Amino acid sequence: MSTPSPKEAREREDTPGPGRVETAGPGRNETAGPGRNETAGPGRNETAGLGRDDLAHLARLSRLALTEEELDRFAGQLGAVLDAVAQVGEAEVADVDPTTHAVPLTNVFRADVATPSLPRDVVLAAAPAAEDDRFRVPRILGED
Repeated sequence: MSTPSPKEAREREDTPGPGRVETAGPGRNETAGPGRNETAGPGRNETAGLGRDDLAHLARLSRLALTEEELDRFAGQLGAVLDAVAQVGEAEVADVDPTTHAVPLTNVFRADVATPSLPRDVVLAAAPAAEDDRFRVPRILGED
């Protein structure tokens, strides 16, 4: 099967095929366009949810073997999810500033302030070995 030209693709979108209904589909406005009725999606029983036929088609495309009972149950569940998403999409957010966190974050670290450290003689007194005001460690390389 060859890839349709852009013109053929547009014509296919406007013409219903087998199993398609002349209604607005997923990702399209819920208002009807030319040749479309007021229903929100193909084979849909309600405005925001997918119908059982749509779910069966999606399962077939996804290569999922669903029983009739699963189709009935999942169609209702998916409809509830899509209704919730539709409600979120209707929220008035024009005056809401974008945020990265729901609550403001505060720095829990102390300020980075230079303070005097222990005197060198006190530190070297606790070392196992010291020499020339430095820690003495065993030689690890054979160099002089």
